[in-house]
Amino acid sequence: MRKFLVVLDDSPESLNAMRFAAIRASKTGGGVEILAIIAPEEFQHWIGVAEVMRAEAREKIEAHFQIFKERMEKVEGVTPTLAIREGEKVQALIDHIGKDPEIGVLVLGANAKGDGPGHLVSELVGRRSGSMPVPITVVPGGLTKEAIIADS
Repeated sequence: MRKFLVVLDDSPESLNAMRFAAIRASKTGGGVEILAIIAPEEFQHWIGVAEVMRAEAREKIEAHFQIFKERMEKVEGVTPTLAIREGEKVQALIDHIGKDPEIGVLVLGANAKGDGPGHLVSELVGRRSGSMPVPITVVPGGLTKEAIIADS
């Protein structure tokens, strides 16, 4: 089964990317995988403190995932899966895609503000686009829910 991969973070553009991926997966019989990446700099403390922080980060990710999972199941009939990685965001994303041959498309949301499309879009669509193992779909950050539904 072809999966649409979406990155879960605190950005509003990731919501558009998730919505688009869920709609496309529903229409094409595909799946959705949500990838959360924990940055290593979050754990530059004593070992015990770092482990507690890592566990708290995973709990927060899993709680956010449950919200999106329930919505995708209810609205689109798609049950997403969750993957959690640790490391530098771009490299962890590329490594994850390389290890899963079912990932067919990476869906990214572009920043709606005027200060550039966002770090992941800039890095992956610009600098590294020639070396990406899958196509990238960029969902404009300014698209409304209705526009995403109509365009999917």
